[in-house]
Amino acid sequence: MNAEQIILRGVALAGRLGRHDIVLSGERIAAITASDAHGGGFIMPAMTDAHVHLDKTFTTHRLGHRAGSLLDAIELAAGDSMQWNADDIRCRATNALERAYRHGTVRMRTHVDWLAPTVPLAWPVLHALRAAWRGRIDLQLVALAPLDLLFESGEPIARRVRRDGGVLGAFIYRDPDLQVKVSRLFDLAERHDLALDLHVDECLEPNADGIDIAVRETAARGYGGRVLCGHCCALSIRPDDETHALLERAAEAGVALCVLPATNAWLQDNAPGRTPRLRGLAPLHEARAAGMEVMLASDNCRDAFYPWGDYDLWDIFRSAAVSAHLDPASWLDAVTDTPAALFGALPGLVEGAVADFILFDAEDADDAVSRARCSRQVWRHGAVIRQGLVEGAAQVGAAWQ
Repeated sequence: MNAEQIILRGVALAGRLGRHDIVLSGERIAAITASDAHGGGFIMPAMTDAHVHLDKTFTTHRLGHRAGSLLDAIELAAGDSMQWNADDIRCRATNALERAYRHGTVRMRTHVDWLAPTVPLAWPVLHALRAAWRGRIDLQLVALAPLDLLFESGEPIARRVRRDGGVLGAFIYRDPDLQVKVSRLFDLAERHDLALDLHVDECLEPNADGIDIAVRETAARGYGGRVLCGHCCALSIRPDDETHALLERAAEAGVALCVLPATNAWLQDNAPGRTPRLRGLAPLHEARAAGMEVMLASDNCRDAFYPWGDYDLWDIFRSAAVSAHLDPASWLDAVTDTPAALFGALPGLVEGAVADFILFDAEDADDAVSRARCSRQVWRHGAVIRQGLVEGAAQVGAAWQ
């Protein structure tokens, strides 16, 4: 072994049976071999959080009350946005990135509310953070706009999104003339060569059909692999046979699904003094069985839409294991390799890959999920990052602790 190599012996690896020794050489994984050693811990790839909202984050403490519905949350967020400025957004978003980084997230896709024809205040701030964080977190920006706005003023928005390397997004929720507006959205995406990331049917109304229209448009245009639908809560209460048929069409069209268990569980079927019966959890088992790419993500964090969280996607995964009855070992790719593909990244735990991974003091995925306080080391570029806030974060994020 030369002086630049590190060997991790007797580790359990996500996606592989048995124990292995991993040889790290510089920033990369040089070799993975079978091992007779034990007790080296459990290693999974670094995580990719495919759906967050950095513009709204860490605002719960100034809202006055917790939202009891999606519409209530929208109103609270709109009120809070009146006091935003560039420094406020930068401070809150930087705190979020710092937390995600030390928890083991290497890629993040953030939605940015785009509610008027002009460029929103948060867009250039987060675009600058994207450059500043390159090498630590690969950040993608999604322009999240109402369909009506895109129908009327979509061209300059799409041009700006294209210029800044972003993704085009929209809210799809039972709008009048929905088919016409979604078709216009796909027209914009095609003309400007943009991927689409859609908030779809975030409700518990069985007649909501935004996902149906999105699937039809994707199939008709051959836009597969470039359309991600998030939420899809209404699918949780549609008839099983109808849902299964739709998911098979979605898989064939190449539409992917992003499930947001924390925010949807909080906002759906939320009424004071009443235990919720319906949690709005999209049918992820059925979607995967149909052949769809399925991922889990954090969504909102300490804002009007979800009052808790710490940008720890592993915590989201642990809670989803319970709420969605997941087998941890079988679903780890929903927070690692599957969302990483949105960024064009290759699988993380293979020879030659950059040594970005999480090492748990655990026997396997089940053991790691079982213990909320299971210790972890986050490895980036072949070295362990400091477990505290990285340089500058204590000052930047002090107001939001």
